[in-house]
Amino acid sequence: MKKALIIGAAGFVGNYLIDHIQKDCVWSIVVTKMPQEMIKRDSVEVCDLNILDREAVSSLLNEKRPDYIFHLAAQSSVALSWKNPGLTVDVNVKGSLNVLDGVRELDYSPRILLIGSGEEYGHVRCDEIPIKENNVLRPGNIYAATKACQNMIGQIYAQAYGMDVMMVRAFNHVGPNQTSAFVVSDFCRQAAEIEKGLREPVISVGNLSAKRDFSDVRDVVRAYTALMEHGVSGESYNVGSGHAVAIKDILDMILHYANADITINVDPARLRPVDVPVIEADVSKLKGCTGWRQEISLERTIEETLEYWRKELA
Repeated sequence: MKKALIIGAAGFVGNYLIDHIQKDCVWSIVVTKMPQEMIKRDSVEVCDLNILDREAVSSLLNEKRPDYIFHLAAQSSVALSWKNPGLTVDVNVKGSLNVLDGVRELDYSPRILLIGSGEEYGHVRCDEIPIKENNVLRPGNIYAATKACQNMIGQIYAQAYGMDVMMVRAFNHVGPNQTSAFVVSDFCRQAAEIEKGLREPVISVGNLSAKRDFSDVRDVVRAYTALMEHGVSGESYNVGSGHAVAIKDILDMILHYANADITINVDPARLRPVDVPVIEADVSKLKGCTGWRQEISLERTIEETLEYWRKELA
């Protein structure tokens, strides 16, 4: 039986990846978390790990000897990356180097999937939509820059050391159990609070004209395991829906499913300059390599995310 190691499994994506592997993959699972985090799962081995501790990373890899490594651990907040760029560089670049160097020293070659972001493309021109993997990277924030660096280092390790490393650039992924720091979950939480009378029947919004590529997190983790089985070493793959949707259209879907009359308030504090009006991934490379297809509609994702917040508030 193959053994999968999920580094940084306590977050939103990690929990869905565990679910998918347990349901659809014949693999044993080892996961890591920070000491203050909690993971309680049947048939999953849970280990504490600080990826900034080089020796601890090497020790874990030598002890567990995984066949597949999903590297999810990251400082993924764009806002925090501006406030604490040093921490973001440490976790996203130095932490990834610790994992890669730990694997390089093993006496065998596991497959590694480095999780990056569509943010790496940054300031995309209109004539570059949909965005292909070979598009020029113009990261516009510290988080994006560190993920672009992780991607380039992964390519170098694959080429220079013959390591079995693949990279993904995941675009916006959403779903139940996501924190309200993200736009879809935020709108759904506000709608659920209005339904329960916990706030005035007004949803505060920022700029609604931007179009972004949203995928259900369950489709995203299916793409990750498909790439682990069929991806080509040294290659980068976009993971997204391949279809851009306006934030206004997402809000309209939420209002349709909400059991309340809700008005919209544009909050100046939420407005941001829209440097890139449309971001849409070209996912033909992912589909051609793995046969992956999107299975969960955005409408279903929104309905289930709204229901998640209703239960949370109950």
